[in-house]
Amino acid sequence: MDTNTRNQEFKKSLGLLDATMLVAGSMIGSGIFIVSSDIARHTGAAGWLMVVWLICGFMTLAAALSYGELSAMFPKAGGQYVYLKEAYGPLVSFTFGWTFFAVIQTATIAAVGVAFSKFTAYLFPVLDEDVYLLVLGNYHVSSAQLLAIVVILFLTFINTRGVQNGKTLQTVLTLIKILSLILLVLFGFAAFDLNVWEQNWSAGARWDLHRLNADGSIASYSLFGTFAAMSAALVGALFSSDSWHSSSAVAGEIKNPQRNIGLSLALGTGIVTFIYILTNLMYTGILTVEGMASAPKDRVAMVVAQEIFGPFGITILAIMIMISTFGCNNGLILAGARIYYSMAKDGLFFKKTGRLNNRAVPAYALWLQGIIAGVWCLTGKYGDLLDMITCVVVIFYVMCIAGIFLLRKKRPELPRPYKAFGYPIIPAVYILMGLSFIVLLVIYKPQFTWPGIIITLLGIPLYYVVKGRGHTKQITEI
Repeated sequence: MDTNTRNQEFKKSLGLLDATMLVAGSMIGSGIFIVSSDIARHTGAAGWLMVVWLICGFMTLAAALSYGELSAMFPKAGGQYVYLKEAYGPLVSFTFGWTFFAVIQTATIAAVGVAFSKFTAYLFPVLDEDVYLLVLGNYHVSSAQLLAIVVILFLTFINTRGVQNGKTLQTVLTLIKILSLILLVLFGFAAFDLNVWEQNWSAGARWDLHRLNADGSIASYSLFGTFAAMSAALVGALFSSDSWHSSSAVAGEIKNPQRNIGLSLALGTGIVTFIYILTNLMYTGILTVEGMASAPKDRVAMVVAQEIFGPFGITILAIMIMISTFGCNNGLILAGARIYYSMAKDGLFFKKTGRLNNRAVPAYALWLQGIIAGVWCLTGKYGDLLDMITCVVVIFYVMCIAGIFLLRKKRPELPRPYKAFGYPIIPAVYILMGLSFIVLLVIYKPQFTWPGIIITLLGIPLYYVVKGRGHTKQITEI
């Protein structure tokens, strides 16, 4: 790689629309079509189902509006990694970057890729996850996994050809899937079943919080069990709304970043939150809560689409989800590589990931991310790890927002062209809600928390290994 290539800087190619579509497109994957089934099982009532989505929407918007201050202070590539470094130092930021690379981003890319394949199989059954191409004892590789890898590498290639290609694809696909979701909601409202609506929203049913078991039985909650159930229900909702911070990771490529990053975070999360709430409200007019809870393979939107459009509904929704997951993965791939780029610039990651190619994008970081995501596709364990890492994701969000308070005291001289909306109340409320969510999951759902926490904590000794004499040279010269 020549000197000119190494010294290239990011190109300011992304406008407000592009940044907003990156946020919205990275959020909308397959989650909105699936997770309401699990939420229905945990809550058992339409009112509480909507409360979960409203809490998720509030937390997402509150975090995005708070991140606007951080993005305006540090408008450079790296997003959360940069904010954590400025607030807490390199150990914490490296621990985040390690977890982001090891699981958060790469396993998410894998999961979204396999989701694309699963719904493609509705149109082409040969690509189903049950069609095995290789069987070695208990291990197998399905055609769905292979297609997921091909899609991930294809999108990676597109993004190595320059940010213009990635942003155009992202903007077009996100606009298509937002329009598709809006049309689904409108057709759903037109097909409302008033008997179903009454059953879900009658005075005795809408706030009757209980557990719906797989066998159709009902279980009541104790007081503490109520909090545990709500926290467990939030796992899926928060995951389906994650990656809302994508535009902050590509700050080095956004025009007028001090203004447009914060604005894109607010607009993108606002649009998606509004659509998600309308979508779930529409679900309650088509299916009973029990019907949502028992949807085959949790694919509640598939059942809804069949009710709205008849047998052709499966094809319509399969195409919608294919577009949605394809665009979501493009956004995840585009944004994720910029985190590794920033780590490499600090001497904490492979040196080549801190270089730009002749099209001003971190191609090596993109390919490395794509390869690791491909490996996750082959393991078949990405779904379990994503559940386990949700708690850790929220921990880092809480730390970033707490960093706003810390930086105002520690570095008051820094320019703040945008200040966190509702400071200090809204950021403080988010922190309290996030901490409550984390504590309840640690207590009541340890299987969702400790594995992810352990993966994250492994970053601490790894940081000292990387920083140790001789090891820094080894990792940065690869």
